[in-house]
Amino acid sequence: MSFPADFLDELRSRIRISEVVGKKLKLIKRGREFLALCPFHNDSKPSLSVVDEKNFYHCFACGAHGDIIKFTMETEGLNFVESVDKLANLAGLEVPKQDPIERAKEARRRTLREVLDEVTIYFEEFLRKAPTKAGLDYLKERGLSDKTIKSFRLGLAPANSKTFRMDMQGRGIEEKLLEEAGLIKKSAASSSTYDYFRGRLIFPISDRRGQIIGFGGRALNNQEPKYLNSPETSLFQKGQILYQGQMTGEIAHKTNQLIVVEGYMDVISLAEVGMSNAVAPLGTALTEGQIRELWKFSTEPIICFDGDSAGMRAAVRACDRLLPMLEPGFSARFASLPPGEDPDDIVRRGGANKFRELLESSTGLSDFFWETEQSNGSLDTPEKQAAFFKRIRKRVGEIKNQTVREAYKDSIEAKIINFRASMRAVTSGMAGPYYGHSRSNPYKSIRSSISNKAARVNITQIMERRQKQAILAAFLMHPSLVEDFGEALGYLELGDPFLDKLRLDILDIHADGESVNAQYLKRRLFERGYTDNFEGVLEDKALAHIAFAGPGVAIQKARDGVRELLSRIGKYQLEEQIALATNAVMDDLNEVNWNRLSSLRAALVSVNGGSNLEDPV
Repeated sequence: MSFPADFLDELRSRIRISEVVGKKLKLIKRGREFLALCPFHNDSKPSLSVVDEKNFYHCFACGAHGDIIKFTMETEGLNFVESVDKLANLAGLEVPKQDPIERAKEARRRTLREVLDEVTIYFEEFLRKAPTKAGLDYLKERGLSDKTIKSFRLGLAPANSKTFRMDMQGRGIEEKLLEEAGLIKKSAASSSTYDYFRGRLIFPISDRRGQIIGFGGRALNNQEPKYLNSPETSLFQKGQILYQGQMTGEIAHKTNQLIVVEGYMDVISLAEVGMSNAVAPLGTALTEGQIRELWKFSTEPIICFDGDSAGMRAAVRACDRLLPMLEPGFSARFASLPPGEDPDDIVRRGGANKFRELLESSTGLSDFFWETEQSNGSLDTPEKQAAFFKRIRKRVGEIKNQTVREAYKDSIEAKIINFRASMRAVTSGMAGPYYGHSRSNPYKSIRSSISNKAARVNITQIMERRQKQAILAAFLMHPSLVEDFGEALGYLELGDPFLDKLRLDILDIHADGESVNAQYLKRRLFERGYTDNFEGVLEDKALAHIAFAGPGVAIQKARDGVRELLSRIGKYQLEEQIALATNAVMDDLNEVNWNRLSSLRAALVSVNGGSNLEDPV
């Protein structure tokens, strides 16, 4: 019994290979791949590689190799049909019935692919031999070389409403097939037919196997709409396809960077300047199917839509669609373009380096989500702020994956704390006015919010630095805290040269073995060139806002305060370092690697308040 190739492709695209293998084996993250003990031979060291981007597993020891279907067959003792049926249930797909009618439909689809490939050649040829050179001139004006035009198989459709259809008949392609392929349409006013892509530049659209399944067409005059896609057919469902997804995948996998732009010409213009790692949705907001496709190529694609109101709205819709779907290790970033410009404008004016600069300043999904929600109305009263907190917490609750949801809750609560602190600073005259926004034009507000990002980030950075100063102030006032949190302090990176030097000097003085009290610690630090207030760390104004760090505070209160801040600032740093150290132990179980892992785990236990962790190996 066989299944249609399109159905099997869709099945494989819906489920990542790591999901299937991960239900049977413990996976170890290695960059963008996973390793596991191979179940197909007596494996003592992980030798099974699992690659989501290519949707296969491979054992470097015994040579076992396959996809989700083969793995299910081999590990569960199921035959091909049973495995497909089980995986289809997991993916939420209906298994097609394998009767003569279905087989005929599959044969018809194969015929349509042949037709579409023939039509692509026709459009390519017509671009060169058309009565006018308007199509070729337009592409040249956009800066495209002959090599790029040929690589993307760009073409042109005749302007006359019947020329294409008549030329196809001359090549022996019947009208019914052209209609099924979405190349001709029936008139609404009569039973006559007309060519669908008249006088338009043609952009062939491929499936995951590189086979042409449809076309995009761009008007060369004032024809509306400006862009037109093939209608939905048995081959072409635009909500599941990315323009140039098949061509871009391997490059994006190698560079670990995937750019998502709005249109065909943006993708092609970037390729022209050597950036061949861009894809585009087909004139729609990103769908769930397209997001899954993106994550096959990159764990954190950069969404870079046009710098106009429509582009901003599309970016916000993409964020809304992404948020509930987030999974550990899979997210997105957002790059903001200057108002009114698109990627093609950027590279034509400033080249690839200018565009790369914009990508480097992209915003993570968490920050983009916070900013867009924050800009959706004025926040100038406590009631409005409370409504904002309620709204953003509710949105976070929509994240389906529990691990990601909990991480977002922590992140959002930290942002809310910083927001409240910045508002207190405003009311006490320590900062300028906060930014409130009118509801009359929310997308203008979003742009305003993002353009003023530097000012808001400055307030956030000030508050974060004060929190880090508070930790060190507590250690200066209560040196015995090193006994509780010395491990954590040793691994914590504060991101500030002065604070990091002070942190390491405090630990270094303790390492001398002397009995250290506050007076002794300060004297030793003065000998190393520090001033009385340690560049603001022990200023009276700063200490007034740190209830747990004063000289007369009970040690338990100081301990609780430091633990809370270390958990907020350093917990994720420690978890990331533990993951790396665990991998190192898996690779080479020696004394150095094991001691580092044990030390990191002890640091995290102290930050978590003594909670136990499972042994990683």
